[in-house]
Amino acid sequence: MVLNWKSMAEGGGRRFKFVGCEIIYREACALAASVPHRVDVEFLLKGLHDLPRADMLAKIQAVVDAVDPDIGYEAVLLGYARCNDGLVGLKAGRIPLVIPRAHDCITFFFGSRDAYQAYFDQHPGTYYITTGWTERNQFGEEGYARPAYGMEGVMAKLGLTEPYDVMVARYGKDNADFIVESLGGWQKSYSRSLYVEMGVCDERPFIDLAREGAARQSWDFEVRKGEWSLLRRLFWGQWDQDFVVVPPGGTIVARNDGSVLGFEPATSTAAAQPG
Repeated sequence: MVLNWKSMAEGGGRRFKFVGCEIIYREACALAASVPHRVDVEFLLKGLHDLPRADMLAKIQAVVDAVDPDIGYEAVLLGYARCNDGLVGLKAGRIPLVIPRAHDCITFFFGSRDAYQAYFDQHPGTYYITTGWTERNQFGEEGYARPAYGMEGVMAKLGLTEPYDVMVARYGKDNADFIVESLGGWQKSYSRSLYVEMGVCDERPFIDLAREGAARQSWDFEVRKGEWSLLRRLFWGQWDQDFVVVPPGGTIVARNDGSVLGFEPATSTAAAQPG
């Protein structure tokens, strides 16, 4: 048997660059290791959505622009969704961009928009957890979680990410109590917690932490097996109607219908195309 080492080294002739949120770090790495193509991965810190939309877009655009088109990439795979319109306006360079049609990353773990929507409709007030949401927090020397992008985020700029004793020293006890009570109000929107188990490792420690957190909030708790189909198709290059393939020079646009996202071609006067 004669082995074609060149073909093997090139991953069967297809090569992709993946740029995504570290929320899906374990899942993306597992897929990159298992697909027959060569996929080079790069991650941005969790917490981009804390930034003003233009700042979030600028950070992702800078990473996309830095991808060298002469390496031979067929496409840049985006491990992001619409993300509060943080991806709207992202431009493709000389390499096409591929992005799932999804409002947020929770869709990735359900495998489809329909599956996520069905669960959401049946279980309102659910807080979703995966390995990435559990372990990808940034902790300072003080031991508490810090904004991933420091003082660039909206909450950090307002001084609302400091521990209680720092807030007391800065604003006074009454004001600090009001801030803590106001910020803690987000928990009132939830009544249950769902851990989505993707099977990327021994997830029992993550599940135990999620269960303990739900108990502290007096929330119902559930574990659900995740679905890989959407992420798998992204990495395998099987881009059907659940993906937008943005051609070189094109721009991601929002769609206020079931398609969620689309693209506008490079010529600004051309009509928007359904990706």
